[in-house]
Amino acid sequence: MADNNVVLSVQNVTKRFTGTIALKDVSIHLYENEILAILGENGAGKSTLMKILSGRYPCNEYEGTIICDGKECKFYSTSDAEAAGIAMIYQELNLELDLTVAENIMLGNLPKNRFGFVDWKKTEEIAKEALAKLNADIDVNVTVRSLSPSMQQLVCIARALVRNPKILILDEPTSVLTEKETRNLLSILRELRDQGLSCIYISHKLDEVFELCDRIIVLRDGHYINTYHKKDGYNSGKIIEDMIGRKLEVMYPTVEKEIGDEVLRVENFKVSHPYSFGKNIIEDVSFSLRKGEILGLAGLVGSGRSELLNAIFGVIPKVSGKVFLEGREIDIRNPWDAIRFGIGLLTEDRKKNGFVGTMSIKHNMTLTVLKAIKRLLFVDFRKENALARRYFDALSVKAPDMDTLITSLSGGNQQKVILAKWLMTDLKVIFLDEPTRGIDVGTKAEIYKLIGEMAKKGISIVMISSELPELIAMCDRIIVLGRGRVQGELPRGEATEVRVLQIATNTQ
Repeated sequence: MADNNVVLSVQNVTKRFTGTIALKDVSIHLYENEILAILGENGAGKSTLMKILSGRYPCNEYEGTIICDGKECKFYSTSDAEAAGIAMIYQELNLELDLTVAENIMLGNLPKNRFGFVDWKKTEEIAKEALAKLNADIDVNVTVRSLSPSMQQLVCIARALVRNPKILILDEPTSVLTEKETRNLLSILRELRDQGLSCIYISHKLDEVFELCDRIIVLRDGHYINTYHKKDGYNSGKIIEDMIGRKLEVMYPTVEKEIGDEVLRVENFKVSHPYSFGKNIIEDVSFSLRKGEILGLAGLVGSGRSELLNAIFGVIPKVSGKVFLEGREIDIRNPWDAIRFGIGLLTEDRKKNGFVGTMSIKHNMTLTVLKAIKRLLFVDFRKENALARRYFDALSVKAPDMDTLITSLSGGNQQKVILAKWLMTDLKVIFLDEPTRGIDVGTKAEIYKLIGEMAKKGISIVMISSELPELIAMCDRIIVLGRGRVQGELPRGEATEVRVLQIATNTQ
């Protein structure tokens, strides 16, 4: 690619926050008809760079130069970036949930009729055209709240496309999409590239990046590290080394452990469907879990895996079913009951209900053990500090100190804090719902090690993951859910991606 078709140039950008440098003298180029991947661990500076390019961080808050189509650009807001032809699709979907799909797609850009009123007919037409480009069969008159996360993602992309951007930035766009929806999106992005749109693509799914992207740039600790070209062939080992700054010897650790007697038994669980009144998403599910065992729950999106664990934990009501812990039936009506019995839950959406965003690392860690660290009516701060420090150091949480706000941490470090919260309790069983979603490859290996160590200590684990290689490598046994029931069970030696998908789709 020649320099004369550079559509975006970032030159010597440095961005500082209090006590840390997020980006240090970073320079990158984006070419016409190119999909460029920006890779790096959580905390590498990817999101900071994207927020600079999208105008979220105004130009007076960083050093360096942004050049679009040969002209220097100074973005004071996101509207300035949009005017320059840059559209950003964030990992956290920023939609108005109680407006319609059409209203969301055209928000801030609603067409007017000759009387100066909103032309609703034209609004719907443009919205339908944008969704048709994405092969998305979505009613433009329904509220966004009624859509699944994957459909909401497509609405975000449609909204970006109606503004006719020259550059599209996508941050983890497939994290909530099914395999089929992911394939559809990748195909659409290729078509858009061939039509002249340039894309910057951020994802932790390396196989997806290798398939889609023409070039890869690696950032680490706020510094530019290396560039790779698809035409030269991608070397995954070298790219991962560049991302984490060391050789990744083993992704999935081998743990020598003993699996003991049955700890948890779930019988005939039935759970209401969250979106369809009068239907059940879990019809009749029973399973058992032994001491130190890692049990995988597999299934297609909508199979009810998360709903099952949330109902057992008491987050949502069950229709019927029994739970036995160490041979004795227990009654779990709410999460506090579950915690009292030694059961923990690491939720799928950590930002929504995994931590308290206004609190520090230390206070998030000790939330589950406040009774144990209080003296009379007050928290014993010395005891709290000592307990939090032990887990802060043991889990290698990357932060200036324990009083740092949890929202300032990368996703992987937030996940470590949430795990610490449960490890402080007298834990017998923990449910892990997508424990490595949105986490970089280096931190994933650390999380896998922690999971293995928990199992070795005798903690029993039920794990949900949409990444089948992760389930197959980590789990002693996999149960496959479908149509509200257990469709099959596979021991470690017999579990393959093909077998799991055959059982899940009933094509055995």
